[in-house]
Amino acid sequence: MKKIALITGATSGIGEATANLLAENNFNLILTGRREDRLSDLKEKIQHESGSEVLTLKFDIRNSAETEQAINSLPDNWKNIDVLINNAGLAVGFSSIADGATDDWGRMIDTNIKGLLYITRLVSQQMVKRGEGHIVNISSIAGRETYPMGNVYCATKHAVQSLTKGLRLDFLKHGLKVSSVCPGAVDTEFALVRYKGNEERAREVYKGYTPLNAEDVAETILFVVTRPKHVNIDDILVMPTDQAYSRDFNRNET
Repeated sequence: MKKIALITGATSGIGEATANLLAENNFNLILTGRREDRLSDLKEKIQHESGSEVLTLKFDIRNSAETEQAINSLPDNWKNIDVLINNAGLAVGFSSIADGATDDWGRMIDTNIKGLLYITRLVSQQMVKRGEGHIVNISSIAGRETYPMGNVYCATKHAVQSLTKGLRLDFLKHGLKVSSVCPGAVDTEFALVRYKGNEERAREVYKGYTPLNAEDVAETILFVVTRPKHVNIDDILVMPTDQAYSRDFNRNET
C-alpha cells in the first residue's frame, strides 16, 4: 500500500519538485496551495506520468478556519496521512527594521510560522492516534544564521528550527518522526517573491555561481522520508558547492 504525503505550497519550486519525485517513489499525494490552476495542472501531470493518486486542496494556510475546513474535508481514505511536508513559506522585502513594511512582516509570520502550526496541529492529531507519522519542516540556512536586511524572515526560520525541536520532544513518546531540511540558495520563485516581482533584482541573487535547484532539495526530502522506521533525520543542511554560510559565495564575476 502506498503511503500518503501531504505537501503544502505545492504549486511551484521545492513543493512541486517534491510532489513529482514522491509520486515517482510510491507515494500518493495531497497537494495544497492557493493557485487552483497550478494544482489542477500538477495533479493531471502526476497522474498521467505515474500510478500515484493525487488529491488537491485549495486554501490559504495563513487562515486557521480555512485550513481546518480543508483538512476536515478529506475523505476517509485520505485521512491517514503518513508524511506532512511543511513547505509553504516565503520571504517578502529586504530592508532594515526601521524601513520595514509591517504588512510584509505579517505575511511572513502568518505563513512561515502560524500556517505551519495550523496544519501541523490538525495532521499530527491523527498521527498521534495511530502512533506513527513523519513531519518534515522546510526551513533554511536563514534558520541557522541571521544576515543583514533579512531580520524578520530569518526570525521566522529560526522559529521553524525551534518548533521542529519542540515537535520532536512532544511526539517522542508517540513514535512520530520530526525533521528539518534547511536549504541554502535555491533557484526558485523565492527571490522573485522577496523582491515583489522585480525580475532583474531577483536574477542578481543567483548571478555568477550555480545555486541549488528545486529537484536537489526534493531529493534530500525523499532521502529523509524513506529512512527505516528506527532512523530519524533530525536536521539536515544542504548547500550549493559555491556557497558557504548565508552570505559567502564563490561568484564568477567575469
